[in-house]
Amino acid sequence: MVETPLPAVHFATSLTPHRSLSPEAFRWLIRGAIAANLLVGLPMMMLGAWPVFGFMGLDILLLWWLFKRSYLDARRSETLLLTERELIVSRVAPDGEREEQRLDAYWLKIESTEERLVVSSRGNRTVIGRFLAPAERLHVGEQLKAALAEMRAPRYRHAWD
Repeated sequence: MVETPLPAVHFATSLTPHRSLSPEAFRWLIRGAIAANLLVGLPMMMLGAWPVFGFMGLDILLLWWLFKRSYLDARRSETLLLTERELIVSRVAPDGEREEQRLDAYWLKIESTEERLVVSSRGNRTVIGRFLAPAERLHVGEQLKAALAEMRAPRYRHAWD
């Protein structure tokens, strides 16, 4: 049985969306919003404007739902793996669905701007890191370009090396 050697990995990274509010801070935010609504809503209810109190509860529900949606969206990720043969882009959607795209490393072209990071090879194109901040996207693009340049650089082996 002939074993084929595994190709060398020249670049590997995992990309995930950044969330600045931790779950504990989210709980404190909701508690603070409830306290502020009670502070304003109870006097309104005592003055006879009881519908105001109900509507103030709706904004808490909306705030909670929006943050939960944001945390659900944060479960997405992308993994980039550059070998001598190919760039493997593996994606995991928030619902857990996995997708993998393989691009030939020999023909790989990287277009990096603040708006998007696009890798293409032989007619196949994919956008990487849609969820990243512009500075992060540029940084990943620079790292990927450097790894690709290093991989493509000629390697000379001499007897005196």
